[in-house]
Amino acid sequence: MTSVQARPTALTPDHLARLAEDFAARPELRRSQNAVTRVGVDEVALDHAVATGISTSVSHRIDDWKVTNQKKSGRCWLFAALNLMRTGTKKELGVKEFEFSQNHAMYWDKLERANYFLESVLQTADAPADDRLVSFLLETVLGDGGQWNMAVSLFAKHGVVPKEAMPETHSSSDTHRMNTVLQTVLRRGAHRLRELSGMGADAAELQVARASVVADVHRVLTIHLGTPPTSIDWQWTDDDKEFHRVGALTPQEFFARYVTLDLADYVCLVDDPRPEHRKGSTLTVEHLGNVVGGDPVLYLNVDIATAKKAATESIVAGEPVWFGCDVSQQMQRGDGVWDAALLDYEGVYGTALAMDKESRVRHHDSLMTHAMLLTGVDVLDGRSRRWRVENSWGSTGGQEGFYTMNDSWFDEYVFEVVVSKQRLSAELVAALDTPPTVLPAWDPMGALARG
Repeated sequence: MTSVQARPTALTPDHLARLAEDFAARPELRRSQNAVTRVGVDEVALDHAVATGISTSVSHRIDDWKVTNQKKSGRCWLFAALNLMRTGTKKELGVKEFEFSQNHAMYWDKLERANYFLESVLQTADAPADDRLVSFLLETVLGDGGQWNMAVSLFAKHGVVPKEAMPETHSSSDTHRMNTVLQTVLRRGAHRLRELSGMGADAAELQVARASVVADVHRVLTIHLGTPPTSIDWQWTDDDKEFHRVGALTPQEFFARYVTLDLADYVCLVDDPRPEHRKGSTLTVEHLGNVVGGDPVLYLNVDIATAKKAATESIVAGEPVWFGCDVSQQMQRGDGVWDAALLDYEGVYGTALAMDKESRVRHHDSLMTHAMLLTGVDVLDGRSRRWRVENSWGSTGGQEGFYTMNDSWFDEYVFEVVVSKQRLSAELVAALDTPPTVLPAWDPMGALARG
């Protein structure tokens, strides 16, 4: 560091006066001020020509159902996974509308993730509490977010049930207070485990203490979310008015009988724009997961064109696509549209804001924040132009909850898609068996699971 860089630079009265004078001398900034002080900046920045130029029609559309609503929770990844699976389940049941219980899935995710966190606490017990990894684990404990492999691990172990078997509760739809209580329980538990470890406790003592924390989490979860069913008495009437009675099924049996997808056949493709992470290689994130002994989070790093091609082929074949993105960028929520040039913030502020995808990731300006389903694509001359998206924010935005994404937005703000291995080249399938590069726990590629 040079002496110039090291010297503190205070904002002087002269400097502040020049800033004010420069602002006052620019009429376009005063116009922006007049507008933004009256209405939201997105309304001012919205490029009318871009917004009105986005067609919502697509050449290939799968969805003919209603959207779901995650409400005040970060369960998008679970909603998207369950919505992906319900496509085949509805055909099996002969019904147009069906939902799996998102509350059931979240209950088991929270309990399993608490146990997974405590495993990480014991693995890092020798490090000081202000160690970067330990601090990160304590700071981000038990959010609502997750990744594809985490959903697969949950369903494989705990199965699924129809929504009526474990309906929503106040806390499943608004998780904040429940989460803050659970985080305190787990941080207190981490303190106790670290304390015992430092005192030389043996493995048996540590496991007794760990089991006590898990019991506390179980108690809190069950109070907030209800008791998950061990079996359901399953019967239904299909859309042809035919009644069906099956009888008692466990959640695991319901999963095996009515989920038609082979989840083990699906792989998560990511576009990590940082060149040190080679395309065609696998990635994982340290301490990212929920089920101890479950599937590790595994990404196959590909270029965005490969991801789009695989997603397009899946939709054309009638398969929705689970995907993760940076949802709030360049979005108009009311109309339900995304375009990379939709909002002209630079024009409003008179300030350069553009960075490429790699720079945004490196400098914490863009990362995965939301998961949804692609349920349609518009293809012209073999290339995708825009995408239809099933969101999980209810039916008030877009076309009754379905949104439209232009291809430019896919390039810039989509980071991952989940597709069947049959959509991949033989070379990429082979790459899945190579040892992954392990990214640190705080890497942006793990962001969706920290929501």
